[in-house]
Amino acid sequence: MTTGTVLVARLDNAGDVLLAGPAIRAVAAGAREVVLLTGPNGGAAAQLLPGVDRVLEWRAPWIDPDPKPLAQAHVERLVSLVEKTAPDQALILTSFHQSSLPLALLLRLAGVPRIAAISEDYPGSLLDVRHIVDESVDVPEAVRMLDLARAAGFELPSGDDGALAVRRPLPSVDQFTGPQGYVVFHPGTSAPARAWPADFHASAVRELVLAGARVVVTGDPDEQALTAHVAGAYGCDLGGVTSFPELAAVLAGASVVVVANTGPAHLAAAVGTPVVSLFAPVVPSARWAPYRVPVVLLGDQQASCRGSRARVCPVAGHPCLSSVTSQDVVETVIGLVAAQAASAAARAAAEANILTANSRRGADGVKEGAR
Repeated sequence: MTTGTVLVARLDNAGDVLLAGPAIRAVAAGAREVVLLTGPNGGAAAQLLPGVDRVLEWRAPWIDPDPKPLAQAHVERLVSLVEKTAPDQALILTSFHQSSLPLALLLRLAGVPRIAAISEDYPGSLLDVRHIVDESVDVPEAVRMLDLARAAGFELPSGDDGALAVRRPLPSVDQFTGPQGYVVFHPGTSAPARAWPADFHASAVRELVLAGARVVVTGDPDEQALTAHVAGAYGCDLGGVTSFPELAAVLAGASVVVVANTGPAHLAAAVGTPVVSLFAPVVPSARWAPYRVPVVLLGDQQASCRGSRARVCPVAGHPCLSSVTSQDVVETVIGLVAAQAASAAARAAAEANILTANSRRGADGVKEGAR
């Protein structure tokens, strides 16, 4: 049974929106139209998600890291956007530390007749589907959101494996990167507490290039000084050069991506590229590590900042990540590239054996028929 228009809300950054992809595809399988409501930092990622028909942007004061004071005109703008969309129902996707109820209240004011969300707090009449989860158990964010979609009556279609994904085809980026098979370093982060030191990045880039690798360094326009420093005279600096779809294509052409816990880590997962994850434990890796791709996690996951959700490191010296050396990263990248090459060779050999066996069976059948 197909419903009409469903509004799906994920009001965070690009990585959060990408992690919502499986839940959105489940909704799209049972809806005539999917409208994704996101914050200004998630719009570009929203445009890349399969199953999304339209994107609305609105800055949520209870989620935005640099919120402006809540004003009536701002609320009225959201209510007007939703009224014009006239959804038959809405799903509010949140992280374990966020409340779904402020948005549920505004969606009720906009006339949404059916709303589903996860809520530990009593929602009264704000929710029609109140999904309760055990927040003491760390579940991958993508799975958590997909579980809400199921509770609301939406299932992934047959053949959808539930991994992250982006729309294909992606644009050509050969003019930026050259042929595929390079290593990508993405040194920027949305929060300083998640950043590996820039000098460590630069050392790892130099050591990998001297070892024979090609390295591409990516970043946003406001990170160009950082990417230039990290690339130095050795890497290819693409800081501020690519659009979001082009960044996806750059990551798709890489053999490995070296990145902190930030949006491009999830973009790498969405295009199927292995990740060396420089992961500060301010949030749980079990929830936020790159999903369903080969990952090697680096960083002290038991550091004292663990679970603090800090945006600025609360511990002098940033030990959770500064304890990771450039040599650690170089060795991990080389090992992960070798493992992926061995796995690809094994798959190719297995496929060749199957073809040979089928060929022999066919030949034996011809000989038998000739008798």
